[in-house]
Amino acid sequence: MKIICIGRNYTEHIAELANERPIEPVVFLKPDTAILLNKQPFFIPAFSDDIHHEVEVVVRINRIGKHIDKKFAHKYYDEIGLGIDFTARDVQQKCKEKGLPWEKAKSFDGAAVISRDFIKKEELGDLNNLEFKLFKNDQLQQNGNTSHMLWDINSIIEYVSQYFTLKIGDLIYTGTPAGVSRVQENDVLRGELAGREMFNIRVK
Repeated sequence: MKIICIGRNYTEHIAELANERPIEPVVFLKPDTAILLNKQPFFIPAFSDDIHHEVEVVVRINRIGKHIDKKFAHKYYDEIGLGIDFTARDVQQKCKEKGLPWEKAKSFDGAAVISRDFIKKEELGDLNNLEFKLFKNDQLQQNGNTSHMLWDINSIIEYVSQYFTLKIGDLIYTGTPAGVSRVQENDVLRGELAGREMFNIRVK
C-alpha cells in the first residue's frame, strides 16, 4: 500500500504559503510507516518545532489500474475519507531553498492521519462539492470544499496513474485548503467530512 499526495491543489493555500500556482499536479509519496495508528496521539517529532496540520479529502483505491482515462476513473474508488498531512514546515522550507525533495518534512512516522471510517461515495452525492473542516481545540481552523480544487478526484487519478500503477488499498490525499497552522502540545484536532466527524486526535 502506498500513499500518494497532491500538493498545491487549492488556490488560497498556494497563496498563504506564497507558492507558485502549478501547471500540473504536484505529487509526492508517503510510506505506510507514516500512518498514525488508530487511537494513538500525534507526537511532535524532535527534529521540528513548526509542524503544521493540513486536512485533506482521501480517496481509497479499490482496483488495480494504470494509464486510467478520466472518464473511467470513478470505477477505481467507491469510498471517501478524511486525513491530515502533517508537515514539518521548517524542514520543508530548508529543502525547498536547496531544491531538495520534501520527504523528511512530509513522510516521517505519524505524518499521515487517516479517518477511522470511509464513506461510500453514493452517500456523499456530488464529490466535486464536498465540504470538509478541521477544528483545532473546537475552533474552526480549515474550511474546504472540493469545488475549489485545481484538479478534481478523477483528474488526479488519471494523472498519477500515468506514473504509478494504482493498487487496491492505495490512498490518495487530494490537497489542503487554506488555514494551515502550527500544532502544539495538547492541541486536539477534529476533522469533519460532509458534517460527519471523521477523526479526533490529540497532539503530544
